[in-house]
Amino acid sequence: MLILLMLVIAAAAEAKGPQWAASWTASAHGPYPAGNASAQPELRFAFPSPATGARDQTFRLNVRPDIWGPLARLRFSNVFGTKPVTFDGVHVGVQLGSATLVPGSNHPVRFHGSASVTVLPGESVWSDAVALKPAPGRKLAVSFHVAGESGPMTWHAKALTTSYLTAPGAGSKGSAEDEAAFPFTTTSWYFLDAVEMMAPAGTQVIVALGDSITDGTASTLNGDDRWPDALSRRIHAVYGDRVSVVNAGIGGNRVVGPAEYSGSSGGPSAGQRLERDVLSLSGVTAVIWLEGINDFGTGANESVDAVTTAMKEVVRRIRARLPHARVIGATVVSALGSTNAAHGSPTEDEKRKALNDFIRSSGVFDSVADFDAATLDPQSGGLRAEFVPDSTIGGPGDKLHPNRAGYLAMAAVVNLRSLVSDVRPNGTQLR
Repeated sequence: MLILLMLVIAAAAEAKGPQWAASWTASAHGPYPAGNASAQPELRFAFPSPATGARDQTFRLNVRPDIWGPLARLRFSNVFGTKPVTFDGVHVGVQLGSATLVPGSNHPVRFHGSASVTVLPGESVWSDAVALKPAPGRKLAVSFHVAGESGPMTWHAKALTTSYLTAPGAGSKGSAEDEAAFPFTTTSWYFLDAVEMMAPAGTQVIVALGDSITDGTASTLNGDDRWPDALSRRIHAVYGDRVSVVNAGIGGNRVVGPAEYSGSSGGPSAGQRLERDVLSLSGVTAVIWLEGINDFGTGANESVDAVTTAMKEVVRRIRARLPHARVIGATVVSALGSTNAAHGSPTEDEKRKALNDFIRSSGVFDSVADFDAATLDPQSGGLRAEFVPDSTIGGPGDKLHPNRAGYLAMAAVVNLRSLVSDVRPNGTQLR
Protein backbone atom coordinates (compact mmCIF):
# COMPACT_ATOMS: atom_id res chain seq x y z
CA MET A 1 0.00 0.00 0.00
CA LEU A 2 2.83 2.38 0.91
CA ILE A 3 4.65 1.56 -2.34
CA LEU A 4 1.48 2.24 -4.33
CA LEU A 5 1.02 5.59 -2.57
CA MET A 6 4.62 6.54 -3.31
CA LEU A 7 4.16 5.67 -6.98
CA VAL A 8 1.01 7.79 -7.16
CA ILE A 9 2.81 10.75 -5.53
CA ALA A 10 5.78 10.36 -7.87
CA ALA A 11 3.50 10.22 -10.92
CA ALA A 12 1.64 13.34 -9.77
CA ALA A 13 4.92 15.19 -9.22
CA GLU A 14 6.12 14.18 -12.67
CA ALA A 15 2.84 15.31 -14.25
CA LYS A 16 3.26 18.76 -12.73
CA GLY A 17 6.84 19.15 -13.98
CA PRO A 18 8.00 21.07 -17.04
CA GLN A 19 6.82 19.82 -20.41
CA TRP A 20 7.75 20.20 -24.03
CA ALA A 21 5.45 22.57 -25.91
CA ALA A 22 5.42 23.40 -29.60
CA SER A 23 6.55 27.00 -30.03
CA TRP A 24 7.04 27.37 -33.79
CA THR A 25 6.13 25.27 -36.81
CA ALA A 26 6.35 25.50 -40.59
CA SER A 27 4.48 22.69 -42.29
CA ALA A 28 6.63 20.98 -44.90
CA HIS A 29 4.67 20.65 -48.12
CA GLY A 30 6.96 19.46 -50.87
CA PRO A 31 10.35 19.64 -52.55
CA TYR A 32 11.80 23.03 -53.53
CA PRO A 33 10.76 24.85 -55.72
CA ALA A 34 7.17 23.52 -55.76
CA GLY A 35 5.04 25.86 -53.66
CA ASN A 36 3.67 29.36 -53.28
CA ALA A 37 6.45 31.62 -52.02
CA SER A 38 5.85 35.33 -51.41
CA ALA A 39 8.36 38.08 -52.25
CA GLN A 40 11.04 35.50 -53.00
CA PRO A 41 14.40 36.91 -54.11
CA GLU A 42 16.46 35.36 -56.91
CA LEU A 43 17.68 31.94 -55.75
CA ARG A 44 19.57 30.60 -58.79
CA PHE A 45 22.92 31.62 -57.31
CA ALA A 46 22.23 29.91 -53.98
CA PHE A 47 20.56 26.84 -55.49
CA PRO A 48 21.69 26.43 -59.12
CA SER A 49 19.83 23.12 -59.47
CA PRO A 50 16.65 22.06 -57.65
CA ALA A 51 17.62 18.43 -58.26
CA THR A 52 20.98 18.97 -56.57
CA GLY A 53 19.52 21.16 -53.85
CA ALA A 54 21.94 22.53 -51.28
CA ARG A 55 25.64 21.73 -51.75
CA ASP A 56 28.09 22.07 -48.89
CA GLN A 57 26.39 25.23 -47.66
CA THR A 58 24.94 26.73 -44.53
CA PHE A 59 21.44 27.99 -43.84
CA ARG A 60 20.60 30.61 -41.23
CA LEU A 61 16.85 30.49 -40.78
CA ASN A 62 15.12 33.13 -38.68
CA VAL A 63 12.00 31.96 -36.85
CA ARG A 64 9.92 33.57 -34.10
CA PRO A 65 9.10 31.23 -31.21
CA ASP A 66 5.70 31.99 -29.75
CA ILE A 67 6.96 31.14 -26.28
CA TRP A 68 10.51 30.74 -24.97
CA GLY A 69 11.93 28.36 -22.39
CA PRO A 70 15.29 27.43 -20.89
CA LEU A 71 15.62 24.45 -23.25
CA ALA A 72 14.77 24.05 -26.92
CA ARG A 73 14.75 21.21 -29.40
CA LEU A 74 14.53 21.29 -33.19
CA ARG A 75 12.94 18.99 -35.75
CA PHE A 76 14.56 18.57 -39.15
CA SER A 77 12.57 16.96 -41.94
CA ASN A 78 13.58 15.13 -45.11
CA VAL A 79 10.06 13.92 -45.71
CA PHE A 80 10.03 14.98 -49.38
CA GLY A 81 13.67 14.17 -50.10
CA THR A 82 14.92 11.40 -52.35
CA LYS A 83 18.30 10.78 -50.70
CA PRO A 84 19.75 10.90 -47.18
CA VAL A 85 20.69 14.40 -45.98
CA THR A 86 23.46 14.99 -43.45
CA PHE A 87 23.26 18.04 -41.20
CA ASP A 88 26.17 19.20 -39.09
CA GLY A 89 27.42 22.42 -37.55
CA VAL A 90 23.92 23.06 -36.20
CA HIS A 91 23.63 26.11 -33.92
CA VAL A 92 20.86 28.19 -32.36
CA GLY A 93 21.25 31.85 -31.45
CA VAL A 94 19.29 35.06 -31.20
CA GLN A 95 19.01 37.28 -34.27
CA LEU A 96 20.44 40.77 -33.80
CA GLY A 97 19.71 41.97 -37.34
CA SER A 98 19.99 40.50 -40.82
CA ALA A 99 22.20 37.39 -40.51
CA THR A 100 24.05 38.79 -37.48
CA LEU A 101 23.51 37.24 -34.06
CA VAL A 102 23.46 38.70 -30.57
CA PRO A 103 27.03 38.20 -29.31
CA GLY A 104 27.38 35.17 -27.08
CA SER A 105 23.90 33.79 -27.92
CA ASN A 106 24.96 31.09 -30.41
CA HIS A 107 25.05 27.52 -29.07
CA PRO A 108 25.84 24.19 -30.76
CA VAL A 109 23.10 21.59 -31.15
CA ARG A 110 23.60 17.83 -30.83
CA PHE A 111 21.73 14.74 -32.00
CA HIS A 112 22.03 11.82 -29.59
CA GLY A 113 25.24 13.47 -28.46
CA SER A 114 26.68 13.76 -31.97
CA ALA A 115 27.46 16.97 -33.86
CA SER A 116 25.92 15.56 -37.05
CA VAL A 117 22.88 13.57 -38.08
CA THR A 118 21.80 11.88 -41.30
CA VAL A 119 18.08 11.94 -42.07
CA LEU A 120 16.75 9.33 -44.47
CA PRO A 121 14.19 10.18 -47.19
CA GLY A 122 10.68 10.37 -45.80
CA GLU A 123 11.86 10.80 -42.21
CA SER A 124 12.50 13.52 -39.65
CA VAL A 125 14.60 13.79 -36.50
CA TRP A 126 14.51 15.75 -33.25
CA SER A 127 17.67 17.28 -31.84
CA ASP A 128 18.84 16.92 -28.28
CA ALA A 129 17.74 19.65 -25.88
CA VAL A 130 19.90 22.78 -26.02
CA ALA A 131 20.08 25.37 -23.25
CA LEU A 132 18.94 28.87 -24.19
CA LYS A 133 18.68 32.23 -22.54
CA PRO A 134 15.06 33.17 -23.30
CA ALA A 135 14.65 36.22 -25.51
CA PRO A 136 10.88 36.86 -25.77
CA GLY A 137 9.90 38.86 -28.83
CA ARG A 138 13.15 38.14 -30.65
CA LYS A 139 13.77 35.75 -33.51
CA LEU A 140 15.66 32.52 -33.04
CA ALA A 141 18.38 32.01 -35.66
CA VAL A 142 18.80 28.33 -36.53
CA SER A 143 21.99 27.68 -38.50
CA PHE A 144 22.91 24.34 -40.05
CA HIS A 145 25.28 22.99 -42.68
CA VAL A 146 24.30 20.52 -45.40
CA ALA A 147 27.24 18.18 -45.95
CA GLY A 148 27.61 17.21 -49.59
CA GLU A 149 24.52 17.51 -51.79
CA SER A 150 21.05 17.33 -50.30
CA GLY A 151 19.09 16.43 -53.39
CA PRO A 152 15.51 17.77 -53.49
CA MET A 153 14.98 19.97 -50.43
CA THR A 154 11.98 19.63 -48.13
CA TRP A 155 10.77 23.17 -47.56
CA HIS A 156 8.03 25.60 -46.57
CA ALA A 157 7.75 28.15 -49.36
CA LYS A 158 5.79 31.00 -47.80
CA ALA A 159 7.81 31.99 -44.74
CA LEU A 160 7.15 35.72 -45.17
CA THR A 161 10.35 36.03 -43.13
CA THR A 162 13.82 36.79 -44.45
CA SER A 163 16.46 34.14 -43.82
CA TYR A 164 20.04 33.81 -45.08
CA LEU A 165 22.19 31.41 -47.09
CA THR A 166 25.85 30.92 -47.87
CA ALA A 167 27.06 30.23 -51.37
CA PRO A 168 27.30 26.58 -52.48
CA GLY A 169 30.62 25.10 -51.43
CA ALA A 170 31.11 27.60 -48.60
CA GLY A 171 31.23 24.91 -45.94
CA SER A 172 30.06 24.97 -42.33
CA LYS A 173 29.55 28.54 -41.07
CA GLY A 174 26.90 28.08 -38.39
CA SER A 175 29.23 28.95 -35.50
CA ALA A 176 29.91 32.44 -36.90
CA GLU A 177 27.95 35.26 -35.25
CA ASP A 178 28.56 37.79 -38.03
CA GLU A 179 26.89 37.97 -41.46
CA ALA A 180 29.94 37.88 -43.74
CA ALA A 181 29.42 34.28 -44.87
CA PHE A 182 25.69 34.74 -45.70
CA PRO A 183 25.32 36.82 -48.88
CA PHE A 184 22.05 35.35 -50.15
CA THR A 185 18.51 35.82 -48.83
CA THR A 186 15.34 33.77 -49.05
CA THR A 187 11.77 34.19 -47.84
CA SER A 188 11.29 30.46 -47.28
CA TRP A 189 12.25 27.88 -44.67
CA TYR A 190 14.07 24.63 -45.49
CA PHE A 191 14.31 21.31 -43.66
CA LEU A 192 13.47 22.81 -40.24
CA ASP A 193 9.77 22.30 -39.51
CA ALA A 194 9.32 22.60 -35.72
CA VAL A 195 10.81 24.13 -32.59
CA GLU A 196 9.68 23.09 -29.13
CA MET A 197 10.46 24.75 -25.81
CA MET A 198 10.56 23.36 -22.29
CA ALA A 199 7.62 25.09 -20.65
CA PRO A 200 5.81 25.04 -17.29
CA ALA A 201 3.29 22.29 -16.66
CA GLY A 202 -0.10 23.13 -18.11
CA THR A 203 1.22 25.22 -20.99
CA GLN A 204 -1.33 24.99 -23.80
CA VAL A 205 -0.63 24.83 -27.53
CA ILE A 206 -3.07 26.02 -30.20
CA VAL A 207 -2.48 24.84 -33.77
CA ALA A 208 -3.82 26.93 -36.66
CA LEU A 209 -4.42 24.37 -39.42
CA GLY A 210 -5.16 25.77 -42.85
CA ASP A 211 -4.26 26.90 -46.34
CA SER A 212 -2.71 30.09 -47.74
CA ILE A 213 -4.99 32.34 -45.69
CA THR A 214 -3.54 30.81 -42.53
CA ASP A 215 -0.07 30.77 -44.13
CA GLY A 216 -0.36 34.54 -44.51
CA THR A 217 -0.57 35.34 -48.22
CA ALA A 218 -0.99 39.12 -48.75
CA SER A 219 0.20 39.78 -45.22
CA THR A 220 3.38 41.76 -44.45
CA LEU A 221 6.90 40.48 -45.12
CA ASN A 222 8.75 40.26 -41.77
CA GLY A 223 5.75 41.81 -40.02
CA ASP A 224 4.33 38.68 -38.34
CA ASP A 225 0.83 39.82 -39.31
CA ARG A 226 -0.84 36.56 -40.29
CA TRP A 227 -4.10 35.97 -38.45
CA PRO A 228 -2.50 33.36 -36.13
CA ASP A 229 0.16 35.97 -35.22
CA ALA A 230 -2.49 38.53 -34.37
CA LEU A 231 -4.41 35.91 -32.39
CA SER A 232 -1.22 35.05 -30.52
CA ARG A 233 -0.75 38.67 -29.47
CA ARG A 234 -4.33 38.79 -28.18
CA ILE A 235 -3.80 35.61 -26.18
CA HIS A 236 -0.46 36.68 -24.71
CA ALA A 237 -1.98 39.99 -23.60
CA VAL A 238 -4.39 37.96 -21.46
CA TYR A 239 -2.53 34.78 -20.56
CA GLY A 240 1.13 35.66 -20.91
CA ASP A 241 3.36 32.79 -21.98
CA ARG A 242 1.10 30.04 -20.69
CA VAL A 243 -0.33 29.55 -24.21
CA SER A 244 1.51 29.02 -27.50
CA VAL A 245 0.06 29.50 -31.00
CA VAL A 246 1.72 27.75 -33.94
CA ASN A 247 0.97 27.98 -37.64
CA ALA A 248 0.31 24.85 -39.73
CA GLY A 249 -0.87 26.67 -42.87
CA ILE A 250 0.18 25.67 -46.39
CA GLY A 251 -0.58 27.74 -49.47
CA GLY A 252 -2.92 25.80 -51.77
CA ASN A 253 -3.72 23.10 -49.19
CA ARG A 254 -6.99 21.19 -49.44
CA VAL A 255 -9.24 19.16 -47.18
CA VAL A 256 -9.87 16.28 -49.59
CA GLY A 257 -7.08 15.94 -52.12
CA PRO A 258 -4.84 15.10 -53.70
CA ALA A 259 -5.47 11.39 -53.21
CA GLU A 260 -1.79 10.67 -53.82
CA TYR A 261 0.67 13.52 -53.24
CA SER A 262 3.15 13.92 -56.09
CA GLY A 263 4.85 17.24 -55.41
CA SER A 264 2.01 19.65 -56.16
CA SER A 265 2.30 23.13 -54.70
CA GLY A 266 -0.46 22.72 -52.11
CA GLY A 267 1.13 19.79 -50.33
CA PRO A 268 -0.62 16.66 -49.03
CA SER A 269 -4.25 16.96 -47.96
CA ALA A 270 -5.14 17.96 -44.42
CA GLY A 271 -5.79 14.36 -43.49
CA GLN A 272 -2.54 13.10 -44.99
CA ARG A 273 -0.42 15.63 -43.10
CA LEU A 274 -2.39 15.63 -39.84
CA GLU A 275 -0.01 13.31 -37.97
CA ARG A 276 3.12 15.30 -38.84
CA ASP A 277 1.70 18.81 -38.55
CA VAL A 278 -0.67 18.47 -35.57
CA LEU A 279 -0.78 15.17 -33.72
CA SER A 280 2.99 14.71 -33.37
CA LEU A 281 3.50 18.13 -31.76
CA SER A 282 3.88 18.43 -27.99
CA GLY A 283 1.24 20.00 -25.76
CA VAL A 284 -1.56 20.48 -28.32
CA THR A 285 -4.79 21.49 -26.58
CA ALA A 286 -6.75 23.16 -29.41
CA VAL A 287 -6.92 23.25 -33.19
CA ILE A 288 -8.47 26.02 -35.29
CA TRP A 289 -9.17 24.68 -38.76
CA LEU A 290 -9.72 27.02 -41.74
CA GLU A 291 -9.84 25.24 -45.09
CA GLY A 292 -12.14 24.40 -47.98
CA ILE A 293 -11.87 27.14 -50.59
CA ASN A 294 -9.16 25.29 -52.53
CA ASP A 295 -11.37 22.20 -52.65
CA PHE A 296 -14.05 24.17 -54.49
CA GLY A 297 -11.80 25.95 -56.97
CA THR A 298 -11.69 24.96 -60.63
CA GLY A 299 -8.60 22.79 -60.16
CA ALA A 300 -10.31 20.49 -57.64
CA ASN A 301 -14.06 21.11 -57.91
CA GLU A 302 -14.93 18.85 -54.99
CA SER A 303 -18.47 18.45 -53.76
CA VAL A 304 -19.58 19.89 -50.44
CA ASP A 305 -20.39 16.38 -49.23
CA ALA A 306 -16.85 15.20 -49.99
CA VAL A 307 -15.36 18.07 -48.01
CA THR A 308 -17.67 17.70 -45.01
CA THR A 309 -17.07 13.94 -44.92
CA ALA A 310 -13.31 14.46 -44.92
CA MET A 311 -13.64 17.13 -42.22
CA LYS A 312 -15.58 14.77 -39.98
CA GLU A 313 -12.86 12.14 -40.35
CA VAL A 314 -10.04 14.58 -39.50
CA VAL A 315 -11.92 15.81 -36.43
CA ARG A 316 -12.55 12.20 -35.40
CA ARG A 317 -8.80 11.47 -35.60
CA ILE A 318 -7.94 14.54 -33.56
CA ARG A 319 -10.40 13.56 -30.83
CA ALA A 320 -9.14 9.95 -30.82
CA ARG A 321 -5.55 11.02 -30.22
CA LEU A 322 -6.16 14.20 -28.22
CA PRO A 323 -9.44 13.57 -26.39
CA HIS A 324 -9.19 16.75 -24.31
CA ALA A 325 -8.30 19.03 -27.23
CA ARG A 326 -10.81 21.55 -28.49
CA VAL A 327 -11.48 21.67 -32.24
CA ILE A 328 -12.70 25.01 -33.58
CA GLY A 329 -14.15 25.24 -37.06
CA ALA A 330 -13.42 28.48 -38.92
CA THR A 331 -15.84 29.66 -41.57
CA VAL A 332 -14.32 30.15 -45.01
CA VAL A 333 -13.94 33.72 -46.23
CA SER A 334 -15.37 34.80 -49.57
CA ALA A 335 -13.39 34.58 -52.80
CA LEU A 336 -16.23 35.85 -54.97
CA GLY A 337 -14.92 37.83 -57.94
CA SER A 338 -11.31 36.84 -57.31
CA THR A 339 -8.75 37.60 -59.99
CA ASN A 340 -7.11 34.25 -59.21
CA ALA A 341 -7.87 31.98 -62.16
CA ALA A 342 -8.85 29.05 -59.93
CA HIS A 343 -11.32 31.00 -57.78
CA GLY A 344 -14.08 33.56 -57.78
CA SER A 345 -17.03 31.88 -59.46
CA PRO A 346 -20.61 32.01 -58.16
CA THR A 347 -20.66 28.19 -58.08
CA GLU A 348 -17.62 28.13 -55.81
CA ASP A 349 -19.26 30.71 -53.57
CA GLU A 350 -22.43 28.64 -53.23
CA LYS A 351 -20.34 25.67 -52.11
CA ARG A 352 -18.46 27.89 -49.68
CA LYS A 353 -21.72 29.07 -48.13
CA ALA A 354 -22.93 25.48 -47.79
CA LEU A 355 -19.68 24.49 -46.09
CA ASN A 356 -20.00 27.41 -43.71
CA ASP A 357 -23.52 26.30 -42.83
CA PHE A 358 -22.10 22.89 -41.96
CA ILE A 359 -19.30 24.41 -39.85
CA ARG A 360 -21.75 26.62 -37.95
CA SER A 361 -24.55 24.13 -37.34
CA SER A 362 -23.39 20.51 -37.65
CA GLY A 363 -22.12 20.14 -34.10
CA VAL A 364 -18.89 18.56 -35.37
CA PHE A 365 -16.83 21.38 -33.87
CA ASP A 366 -16.61 22.51 -30.27
CA SER A 367 -17.10 26.11 -31.37
CA VAL A 368 -16.87 28.35 -34.43
CA ALA A 369 -14.57 31.20 -35.43
CA ASP A 370 -16.73 33.17 -37.85
CA PHE A 371 -14.07 34.57 -40.17
CA ASP A 372 -16.64 34.91 -42.95
CA ALA A 373 -18.76 37.31 -40.90
CA ALA A 374 -15.64 39.30 -39.96
CA THR A 375 -14.52 39.88 -43.55
CA LEU A 376 -17.65 39.79 -45.75
CA ASP A 377 -19.00 42.80 -47.61
CA PRO A 378 -22.79 42.13 -47.59
CA GLN A 379 -23.31 44.34 -50.63
CA SER A 380 -20.81 42.68 -53.00
CA GLY A 381 -20.69 39.23 -51.44
CA GLY A 382 -16.90 39.41 -51.55
CA LEU A 383 -14.23 40.62 -49.17
CA ARG A 384 -14.65 44.08 -47.73
CA ALA A 385 -12.79 46.58 -49.92
CA GLU A 386 -10.29 47.61 -47.25
CA PHE A 387 -9.25 43.98 -46.80
CA VAL A 388 -8.26 43.41 -50.45
CA PRO A 389 -5.03 45.33 -51.33
CA ASP A 390 -1.89 43.24 -50.83
CA SER A 391 0.11 44.34 -47.79
CA THR A 392 3.52 43.02 -48.90
CA ILE A 393 3.90 43.49 -52.63
CA GLY A 394 1.33 46.25 -53.03
CA GLY A 395 -1.14 46.31 -55.87
CA PRO A 396 -4.87 45.66 -55.88
CA GLY A 397 -4.86 42.25 -54.21
CA ASP A 398 -6.68 39.21 -55.55
CA LYS A 399 -10.01 39.29 -53.63
CA LEU A 400 -9.11 35.86 -52.28
CA HIS A 401 -6.51 36.53 -49.58
CA PRO A 402 -7.25 39.14 -46.90
CA ASN A 403 -4.50 41.65 -46.22
CA ARG A 404 -3.09 42.66 -42.83
CA ALA A 405 -6.27 44.57 -41.96
CA GLY A 406 -8.37 41.54 -42.83
CA TYR A 407 -6.21 39.20 -40.77
CA LEU A 408 -6.51 41.52 -37.78
CA ALA A 409 -10.29 41.45 -38.14
CA MET A 410 -10.26 37.65 -38.30
CA ALA A 411 -8.12 37.29 -35.19
CA ALA A 412 -10.34 39.74 -33.32
CA VAL A 413 -13.48 37.58 -33.61
CA VAL A 414 -11.99 34.43 -32.11
CA ASN A 415 -13.52 33.75 -28.69
CA LEU A 416 -10.54 33.11 -26.41
CA ARG A 417 -12.69 31.10 -24.04
CA SER A 418 -13.21 28.57 -26.86
CA LEU A 419 -9.45 28.00 -27.03
CA VAL A 420 -8.00 28.22 -23.56
CA SER A 421 -9.10 26.24 -20.53
CA ASP A 422 -8.11 26.15 -16.86
CA VAL A 423 -5.72 29.07 -17.15
CA ARG A 424 -6.33 32.18 -15.09
CA PRO A 425 -6.06 35.42 -17.08
CA ASN A 426 -3.48 38.03 -16.05
CA GLY A 427 -6.07 40.27 -14.46
CA THR A 428 -7.32 41.26 -17.89
CA GLN A 429 -10.92 41.00 -19.01
CA LEU A 430 -11.36 38.01 -21.30
CA ARG A 431 -13.21 38.65 -24.53
